Amino acid sequence: MARKDYMFTSESVSEGHPDKICDRISDAVLDFCLKKDSFARVACETFATTNTVVVGGEVGFQSASHSQSLASEIKPLVVNEVKEIGYEQQGFHWNNLNVSNFIHQQSSDISQGVDKDGAGDQGIMFGYAVNETEELMPAPIQYSHLILKSLADARHNKLATSLGPDSKSQLTMKYENGSPVSVESIVLSTQHLDPSLSSQDVKKIVEPYILEVIPDKWISKDTIWHINPTGKFVIGGPDGDAGLTGRKIIVDTYGGAAPHGGGAFSGKDPTKVDRSAAYISRYLAKNIVAAGLAPKCLIQLSYAIGVPEPLSIYIDTYGTATKYEKKLEEIMPKIVDLSPKGIIEKLGLRRPIYKRTAAYGHFGRTPEFDGGFSWEKTDLIDLLTKYL
Repeated sequence: MARKDYMFTSESVSEGHPDKICDRISDAVLDFCLKKDSFARVACETFATTNTVVVGGEVGFQSASHSQSLASEIKPLVVNEVKEIGYEQQGFHWNNLNVSNFIHQQSSDISQGVDKDGAGDQGIMFGYAVNETEELMPAPIQYSHLILKSLADARHNKLATSLGPDSKSQLTMKYENGSPVSVESIVLSTQHLDPSLSSQDVKKIVEPYILEVIPDKWISKDTIWHINPTGKFVIGGPDGDAGLTGRKIIVDTYGGAAPHGGGAFSGKDPTKVDRSAAYISRYLAKNIVAAGLAPKCLIQLSYAIGVPEPLSIYIDTYGTATKYEKKLEEIMPKIVDLSPKGIIEKLGLRRPIYKRTAAYGHFGRTPEFDGGFSWEKTDLIDLLTKYL
């Protein structure tokens, strides 16, 4: 039987974290390619260190002219992303970047399987939803994201000009009878541009933004605060710690509250089931919880390279709705075509909607008018109710 009383911790990192810079650049390259050709095949990786960004991977276009023009367009794209994030420090400045581009053509051995509407690789993918928050996300990761998003908005809007782009948050929440009841500790390390600021000075700046996003009922005089616990955080971003695409997969998903298949998302076009199948799994799990069929739900899908249909579908409601589990496994392929082509069409994934996913979580976001975060819609409720 699952534990009911415990403490659980999740962390998030900001758009200026070295790894997230790389995720964003990789997804910006993906969006750029999809604007040129909605059927582009993209697997882009980025590495960042002191005033240096290296971009590599594979891209395939239907038109050879697109491939030829891409080489000259990578550096301006990279510079623009770093500038938008806000890096203007000596060791990492958008105007001083050395950008190396090693993108090449996608392997024909991989593309032949995808051409037949098969999966771009083998693998297992998970989706999860739980009724702890309005967004049906685990509370520790959801509020860790919201803290950093609030601080980033304040920085971009010139309301917190002393803060830098690089930051990390971490929340430990107490659970009673399986539900979150309080925040036991808050950890925030944020880059600050004024070296004279103390940890207490930084706390005065960030505390209002933290209190603004966390429900009042969860914070008390007993909540432990650790703000910039090392005392100083001036050197941030790739100047202080190198970054790489795909190193924050737990931050990207459920903060450790659910399994992860292992594959990263950023820089991958939707024929890669690492990304698209994880999105459809979240979509299905969220709709199951939103329909009131279970308070929490985990879905696993598995695929083989070049094979369209999933090899297996597994649904776990953690003992909360066991009578539905087998039936749900049976009806899911009837409700949604779970081939890569079917997922792409259902969620509208051939659009340039990916850069915005690179920070503050791929899940628990609001569906957008242009198709962004389409996997967060809860439009299957009536259909699920009908089948069950």
